[in-house]
Order: sequence, then C-alpha cells, then structure tokens
Amino acid sequence: MPHSPRPNTPRSHRPVKFTPDKFTHYIGGDDPAALHEAAYRSAHAILHRGRAADDPLVTERLVEFTDVFGIDTVAEMWSHSPAISLPGALWRIYALRDTVQKNAQQISVYYERGMTTDWAARVVSGVADPPTELEIITTTDEILTGAYTGEFDISLERFAAFCRVVAAGEESTAYLIEPGTYSSEPQRELNNDADSRRSTPSAEVQAEASTRASSLREHSRKLIGTAVELETAAAKWRAGTLDS
Repeated sequence: MPHSPRPNTPRSHRPVKFTPDKFTHYIGGDDPAALHEAAYRSAHAILHRGRAADDPLVTERLVEFTDVFGIDTVAEMWSHSPAISLPGALWRIYALRDTVQKNAQQISVYYERGMTTDWAARVVSGVADPPTELEIITTTDEILTGAYTGEFDISLERFAAFCRVVAAGEESTAYLIEPGTYSSEPQRELNNDADSRRSTPSAEVQAEASTRASSLREHSRKLIGTAVELETAAAKWRAGTLDS
C-alpha cells in the first residue's frame, strides 16, 4: 500500500542528517542492475523515513537537500530510473524544484502567461496570484514538503499541474516572439510601407527569434511529458501499484 495512516500519538525521533552518504550508501557499483536496485531501495527508504518523522527539521532538510549538496547528488541516484517509478518521480520533483530555485524570475513570467490558458492546472498547482518569484519558490517548497507530510500522490499532481501552466506560458511566449507574429500588431497596420520596411526585424534577428521560439516549444512539450509522467505515477501510488 502507498502508506498507512499516522498514529495520533506523537513519536520522538533523533535528528536525522541527510547527507550524500545517506544516498551513496545504497550504491552497488557500476553494474546497471545494482544501480537500479540501489535507486529503488534508497527512494523507498528516504520517502518512508521522511514520512515517518514528526520533526519539521527533518522535513526541511529533505526539501532543501539539493540546496546544500547540489542536484547532481540526487541525479546520480535517481535520474536513470524509469519515469513511472518512485525514484523516477522523486527525481523529477527535485529537479523541478531545483530549476525553480535557479530560475524563479523567468519561470514566474511563464507561469503568469500560462495561467489564463490552463485554469484547471493553475487551481491544482496552488500558486497565489500574482505569481511572483517568491510565490513560485514558496509554492514549490510547499508542494515538496507535502510529499513527506501529506498525500504523496497529491504532491505529484500539484507538480504536474505546475508543469502544465509553465508549459502553456512557454508556448504563449514562443508565439509572441516567433517571426511573423509582429505583423499582426494593431500599430503595424497603421504604418505605411516605408515605416514597415524600416521596422521589420533583420534576417538575423528573425532567425534568432525563430530558434528561441522552437526551443521554447520543445521545452514546453517536455514539460507536458513530465506532467503526464507525474500524473501516471500519482495514479499508481493511489492504486498501490507504483514499483509493484
């Protein structure tokens, strides 16, 4: 089963230090089968210990693990795991949080642009309006915290919804910067031919914009793929079949 209800009686735990040693302890060498087994065992052990702890400091250390030790430590253990698995899901939500921490300003712009496109995902993700940098960072930390203190499947679905809104914003941005879309601006219709020729972007600028638009669309598609993977993992967790 995904998890059992916590007892009402508080339990005390000695402080747990989550360091890279806690991860690398499970590594079984370069053998793919050993690495696969290590990823599964470490993911289940860490999630179980985190969910069993009643100490907020333990949860905080888990949430902020990559801030201290870097995303590479988590990648070493879990990035090679199948997407629809516990280590694969944990890798994706930690990677998403790390990306937000490092690019909060840009992601907040994409999120704001995507809010009106995917209203349902916006509601599920739970980012406050307006989605400032601080709100984006705070909400992703809150969602990851919920993986240890609340319903794990709900955390996965909230991260998935977050991905969908950001992806919609990236698609919207790609449309805005794509060569040719500038010609639909109302002001352009008022210009005469000479003004239009002078204000038309150069071939180099248009090529750069086209490349960026393509890159944004590709990343948007990948984010949607990540959202689907997290949603599938959440459904399997609820059914008790994730990693079964």
